[in-house]
Amino acid sequence: MTIDPQTWHPDPSKPAFVAPEGAVDAHCHVFGPGDVFPYAPERKYTPTDAPKEMLFALRKHLGFSRNVIVQASCHGRDNAALLDALRADPDNSRGIAVVDPAISDEALSDMDRLGVRGIRFNFVKRLVDPGPKDAYLRMAERVAKLGWHVVVYFEAPELEELTPFLKSLPVTVVVDHMGRPDVAAGVESEGFQRFVRLMEDETFWVKVGCPERLTVTGAPYNDVAPFARLLVERFPDRVLWGTDWPHPNMKSHLPDDGLLVDRIPVIAPTAELQRKLLVDNPVRLYWS
Repeated sequence: MTIDPQTWHPDPSKPAFVAPEGAVDAHCHVFGPGDVFPYAPERKYTPTDAPKEMLFALRKHLGFSRNVIVQASCHGRDNAALLDALRADPDNSRGIAVVDPAISDEALSDMDRLGVRGIRFNFVKRLVDPGPKDAYLRMAERVAKLGWHVVVYFEAPELEELTPFLKSLPVTVVVDHMGRPDVAAGVESEGFQRFVRLMEDETFWVKVGCPERLTVTGAPYNDVAPFARLLVERFPDRVLWGTDWPHPNMKSHLPDDGLLVDRIPVIAPTAELQRKLLVDNPVRLYWS
């Protein structure tokens, strides 16, 4: 399989926005390096290596203190690269794993000691072949005993069918990328309002980053801001933000992570909302 073009910006700008002390990038990834942590045979893309050293350097450059590293689909269920990153900076890193349903309780406990705090269920078929929902439910029941949560990734047209399953999970559920709304349809569209109604259930949290994935008009992503701002202002205690570095599968452009940080005060316009989004909420979910 050929290596995809590089998806991370080689020289991101220094953001003008100064994040509050203790700020968390709550959604990012590590890729490889492939000669140390091989990519999964079943992967649907092969990224350019983006190892932990690059992630930690970017974190410092952006003025953030901590990372939540999410297992990427290119590594499948082999979490070795993720766990290696957690070992390298245990105080400032937490993780979300993707696991085989046959994983042992001992292996889950080992991950917990290293800083894993949840598992991810990916329903985006262009990226993975989703597993059966009953297997996902059994995994959620198992990780509930560790106090973990579940992160889910889906696209907006799938939400209506997924809602009963998501509501059946016995854990906190964190939704990636605002449920990937159709930005062109607007915040008042039925699709996005369906997601807002889901968020009225206090079981659900949402990540409000990734405008570069959702935009129709392009940078600086003004068309995406109303969606994120609505969620931040209506559900201030259950929102998270992340860079999504190194931006897997981005084909339209190389996102400038400094620009992404500078969008934060647009979607969280007060110091209180910024602190909740970047510090209080992720610390409560991942470090408490």
